[in-house]
Amino acid sequence: MSRNRTLSAPPITLYPLLSMTYDGKQLALFRAAMNTLLRDLRYALRTLARNPGFAAVAVLTIGIGIGASTTIFGWMRSQLLNPLPGATEAERIVAIENTAPDGEPLTTSYLDFRDFRDSLKLVNRVTARTANVFSVGDAPRTTQAFGEMVSGNFFDMLGVQPQAGRFFSGAEHDDAQNAHAVVVISHTYWKTHYRSEHSAVGAILRINRTPFTIIGVAPEGFHGDRSGLDYEIWMPLTMYGQVTHTGTWMLRDRNTRNFMMMARLAPGVTIERARGEVQALANRMAAADADSNQGIGATVLPVWQSHFGPQSILLTPITILMGASGVVLLIVCANLANLLLARASGRLKEFSIRLALGARPARLTRQLLTETLLMALAGSVCGLMLANVLGGALRWLLPGVAGPTILPPPLDAQVLGFTTALAFVVAILAGLAPALHAAGSNINETLKDGGRGGTSGVPSHRLRGLLVVSEVALAVMALVGAGLFLKSFQTARAMDPGFKPEGVALAHFDFSTAGYDARQTDGFCRRLRERLEQQPGVTAVSYDDSVPLGFYGGNWETLEVEGYVPGRNENMKIYRDLISPGYFDSMKIPLLDGRDFDLRDEAASTKVMIVNQEFVRRFVANPGVLGRKVHGWGEWFTIIGVAKDSKYHRVTESAQPYFYVPIRQIYRPEYGLTFHVRTSGSVNEAISALRRESAAIDPALTIFDAEPMAEYVAASLFGAKIAASLLSVLSALGLLLAAIGLYSVMAYSVAQRTSEIGIRVTLGAQPRDIMREVIRQGLVFAGVGLLVGTLAAAALARLAAAMLVGVSPAEPLVYAAAAVFTLLITVASAALPAWRALRVDPAVALRWQ
Repeated sequence: MSRNRTLSAPPITLYPLLSMTYDGKQLALFRAAMNTLLRDLRYALRTLARNPGFAAVAVLTIGIGIGASTTIFGWMRSQLLNPLPGATEAERIVAIENTAPDGEPLTTSYLDFRDFRDSLKLVNRVTARTANVFSVGDAPRTTQAFGEMVSGNFFDMLGVQPQAGRFFSGAEHDDAQNAHAVVVISHTYWKTHYRSEHSAVGAILRINRTPFTIIGVAPEGFHGDRSGLDYEIWMPLTMYGQVTHTGTWMLRDRNTRNFMMMARLAPGVTIERARGEVQALANRMAAADADSNQGIGATVLPVWQSHFGPQSILLTPITILMGASGVVLLIVCANLANLLLARASGRLKEFSIRLALGARPARLTRQLLTETLLMALAGSVCGLMLANVLGGALRWLLPGVAGPTILPPPLDAQVLGFTTALAFVVAILAGLAPALHAAGSNINETLKDGGRGGTSGVPSHRLRGLLVVSEVALAVMALVGAGLFLKSFQTARAMDPGFKPEGVALAHFDFSTAGYDARQTDGFCRRLRERLEQQPGVTAVSYDDSVPLGFYGGNWETLEVEGYVPGRNENMKIYRDLISPGYFDSMKIPLLDGRDFDLRDEAASTKVMIVNQEFVRRFVANPGVLGRKVHGWGEWFTIIGVAKDSKYHRVTESAQPYFYVPIRQIYRPEYGLTFHVRTSGSVNEAISALRRESAAIDPALTIFDAEPMAEYVAASLFGAKIAASLLSVLSALGLLLAAIGLYSVMAYSVAQRTSEIGIRVTLGAQPRDIMREVIRQGLVFAGVGLLVGTLAAAALARLAAAMLVGVSPAEPLVYAAAAVFTLLITVASAALPAWRALRVDPAVALRWQ
């Protein structure tokens, strides 16, 4: 048998898409490469084991940087990149939104939803939904459950399959109201309330005092169509009137826009094409139903760009934080490169000897990169552990309002891939320069420079100085960004909202959960108000259905003002509040003209309203505002008063028209109500009184939220709070890492000069002079970094100017504070190693020479 013929080897599949067949020579090369890699890994492990302190610092530094980036990437992915976990082909699912004449996004009515569902061809299975909190169980032992009321094709549109039982089907897809008392429960609800038993399917679940039959269980990992929120139950939207105890009128009224739409793009259809079809249909609907839809358009958006959901609040702050985490990661890379360069400088003799014995520079470069990669991978493991802890941090910043559980972002394969990619990026960015510097060093010069002092030469010192300058510049950018957003947040908090939230306790009731009609609700509210007014310290009590500056968008109505002709694209969708008598007194909102509401303003009396100053400026040309007629809800109202302007949605908003209507004239049970109790004593005692007195009237009626109003209104600054809080943490982290890098450079430089310092002290040099010289060297590094960082921060701040409230992108106080912090850290980082060197006995230092 010939020994020279080529031997074929079986195919070796590394990845499904990279399958190759190797011949004998290629297989031998592959095995040689693997053996070399294994030797590099073993040598790297031994080298790092001999320097556990260095390895621990490097791994911890990498872990912090990767952990911060992975945490924020997890938030971005769950909220923006993968907003519909569990859905099939989620990238084809889109949001459909109505638009007001001025382009403001609107929710839709049930009748409009039906027209979209039945007429569109380029999108399939248009769905409608609304979310709420429900009372589950038999009174008085009820519990809260957060759920969605959805159209019958909801699960079909998402492509979700049940874990047990079935989803809505057959007749449950029709539009017959209050005919399908069935419910789907989440996997978590099934597990916690029914112990995952299949007998749960078919069981009766009483929701808002109405019996529903459980027909199915959603799959594990599916929590609804709002990313990051954990919904527990799903019911047919056609049961809306039964669950809210409003009858059937709301689903038959085009002016009642309470619902959000989603749909699935048809195969091969782009969002642009679908948007054109949707807008064309909206134009036809505006003409056909001009009394309700005139000027109302529609558009199609990716789910992550929709305006109704947590992503609308989190998009901007998470994007900012992702950029800030990138800055921190670059600081980590520069810091690690500095540590590696210092370590490589101490090993130059070793490298020179290996080069002299025939090792190739590429071999040394590969070896050093292997060591860096090992530390980066270990750091990525630490980073994943840190991200697992910090993933739920958004919940710590949430305002205290009732809502679905906020789910932490999952650490799945995509997050693992992102973290692994970061590890390789860190290894390359941090390890390449030190590796090339060590491998490219001149053997003779290195051996001459090395000496007993172990100096690494001028090139190494310059490279380390450049890395420190980069770290300082990046840290200054992060500090300036955090300072601007923190000052913006503080400025927004300090703005006058036009009312006084201090000293007010809030408690929210949803009367539909108890089956109350309008008459029962009015009776309960009047009795509770009388009881609360008798409590010690209580000075005013009122209630309304739209608390200003809350987490939710508020309520609005399309109005027609007597004597006013709207412009062609003018939006007459005006926000409003249904209030009880005494509301303006409890909120400390001055009435500038006319009278307040009183008990005479009830359903049978003349319909009246109070408007704010901006309403008058916008719609009433002459001073005669009192007595002016305004049409809304299908009726004419008479203006009887003018209230001072205040803030309604955001403290940063400009003045906008607003109006108030007596709650007894227009209230319907689907609206929740919030009691306002102003007290001269403790707000917590007022909250306790609210709970106690409401339970005395009806123990089965649940209070969903009870908190000080000052905390509640902070919800309007939720996005700004996230940006300011987490940017401050990231900037502090960046400055700390930059300080570590500066300290390492200064400590190494001083160590190289220990003998020189000993000689100078022996010859009579004053310690303060040596200290001043060392600090001056550190300030040179910091000064250059401060200048570069300040210029870069100023350029980036101009891009973010629109996000700042009452703060100039060139705010001098912020830049001055960043400079002071940087210089203080620089002085400390430079002075410490110099002080340690001065403590060394000069005789000992001279022996090192």
